[in-house]
Amino acid sequence: MISQNTEERVPLGTLFTAISLYVVWGLLPIYWKMLETVPALDVLAHRIVWAFFFMIGLIWATGRGGRLWAEMKTVLANRRKLLSLLAGSIFVSINWLTYIWAVTNDRMVESSLGYYINPLLQVLLGVIVFRERLSLWQFLAIALAATGVLYLTVSFGSLPMVAALLAGSFTAYGYCKKITGLSAVGGMTMETALLAPVAATYLLIFYAQGQGVPVGANQIFMLLLGTGVITAVPLIIFAHSINRLPMTVIGLVQFVSPTMTLLLGIFAYHEAFSRQHFIAFSFIWSGCALFALARTAPMARLERGILRRLNRA
Repeated sequence: MISQNTEERVPLGTLFTAISLYVVWGLLPIYWKMLETVPALDVLAHRIVWAFFFMIGLIWATGRGGRLWAEMKTVLANRRKLLSLLAGSIFVSINWLTYIWAVTNDRMVESSLGYYINPLLQVLLGVIVFRERLSLWQFLAIALAATGVLYLTVSFGSLPMVAALLAGSFTAYGYCKKITGLSAVGGMTMETALLAPVAATYLLIFYAQGQGVPVGANQIFMLLLGTGVITAVPLIIFAHSINRLPMTVIGLVQFVSPTMTLLLGIFAYHEAFSRQHFIAFSFIWSGCALFALARTAPMARLERGILRRLNRA
């Protein structure tokens, strides 16, 4: 669905907040690398439990208990919202587990590919489900990036599964967030509340077997405690942004995070970056650049001229 470019009012404060969020997300692999001695599933369980406790503390400190209760009643009374909340919780846990495993197993380059694919899926989701419209340049940008992904898949003989899981799970999570329409704090609290009992049970069994990270002021346990904060705060900001920005804008801003992760993987952690990677990423980067320029006035004028000529043909 291609349309002539139309100006959309985008809240600049929200846009700046969203960009800052993706900068933080792009740097998170440094944190997960410090936990590479802990199995990914254990890290995930700690992340869910401590994020839940962080959210409960935040609600208590800000006096939002009444609003949370009102939102819970709304969700429980609406089957579609309840199922979306449950599905969103599952999708985000899959995303977390995949990402933690990928970073701690030297798959940072592939994980960055996943988050390059994710904005494309977000944009397509906006067009197909939410009836947002693409300009000609945005359509061509998606085609360029998709070509890069296809080339990489053919070159290595299979779809990069880490990338596919990351992109698909987070796109699905964003869709669920749109459906539930909950506040940032309320949504995050309910999502972690659904996951926390399972995660806590897993940890209790694990510790009962004497295999858990020792509780105390040691570095690893303190890092695990910190996963609650670094999980909850960015996702609250994400929920705030996705409810106020068009999906096409969200898709564009998300290119910040994988770029930072890719650079970290190559230059800080010395992961392999082959000729095939370079060719594929060149297509993707070209698509990103075109996407970024699509909303500028000169490109909009050029697009209108092209579309007029096509309509006359």
